[in-house]
Amino acid sequence: MNLAEEELKQAISEHLEALRRFSAALTGNPADGDDLAQGTVERLLEKSVPRDATFAAWMYRVCRNLWIDQVRKNARMTTPGQDDLERRMENLDGERAVMTMMRMDEIETAMQKLEVDQREVLALVAIEECSYREAAEILEIPIGTVMSRVARARKRLLELS
Repeated sequence: MNLAEEELKQAISEHLEALRRFSAALTGNPADGDDLAQGTVERLLEKSVPRDATFAAWMYRVCRNLWIDQVRKNARMTTPGQDDLERRMENLDGERAVMTMMRMDEIETAMQKLEVDQREVLALVAIEECSYREAAEILEIPIGTVMSRVARARKRLLELS
């Protein structure tokens, strides 16, 4: 059974800013992020959300899957046969300490220089404050992979600061 339409609209409204931040982190810029967030909202309204699912986790997963589909489509259009996303999508304890040392504009610039896999984990853990377990469930990867991606992202951010 899925959420009722009014419940779904309320949940989307409550999580919209978080979705926009996550989308912008994935795409690398706010305009593309807003397009991705809009597509995610449309998909949620079209397909709904199972009543037994955690709304935020479901929303992030839908967003990420739409983004992966877009990247794959663009990769096929520009370089047939190359699946750069799959190759690159393979880690941050202490990310708050790193982030407080940098100004927000520096963080945004540095985040765009991170590998895609590191950027999406960092967006969930550091920006959206998901636990490692929640990030692992959303991204459908082992918790150890989340931890190592976070560690690599932290190291890279320190190098960039």
